[in-house]
Amino acid sequence: MAEGRKIVTERLPSPIGDVVLRHDGVALHELDFDDETGAPSTGTPSRFASAVAAYFAGDLDALTDLPVAVRGTDFEMAVWQSLRHIPVGHTWSYAALAASLGRPKAVRAVGRANGKNPVGLVLPCHRVIGADGRLVGYGGGLERKAWLLRHEGALVV
Repeated sequence: MAEGRKIVTERLPSPIGDVVLRHDGVALHELDFDDETGAPSTGTPSRFASAVAAYFAGDLDALTDLPVAVRGTDFEMAVWQSLRHIPVGHTWSYAALAASLGRPKAVRAVGRANGKNPVGLVLPCHRVIGADGRLVGYGGGLERKAWLLRHEGALVV
């Protein structure tokens, strides 16, 4: 978080559960699903909440350029930034993601880093699947992962 900037929390509904955002007005710090349905935020939505709403309304590129402010190890940061290279409508395996980092044997480490992603959707960890094409490893649940991939046209089932 940038010095002196207040963190704002917003909640908005989505077709797969409420989305909770935390940002400082400049960058997004956290994005997660919350199964405890609460009252949506009131007032004018931030550009972050507006972008998430647009994504769920069908503008699949709405999240592409949102600035994020995340903290992690150098390896986690590298994994998270690599997620932005997976185009909408496509998937990569954990092995392909590890190879893209020049660390082809770090598949499990990539999986752990992917699981710690604090801004899912924006850094699209849902686009990472098993080498055999199975949907594995999504903190929001595999049903959400499948929905997101269908929404983006990457999963036809």
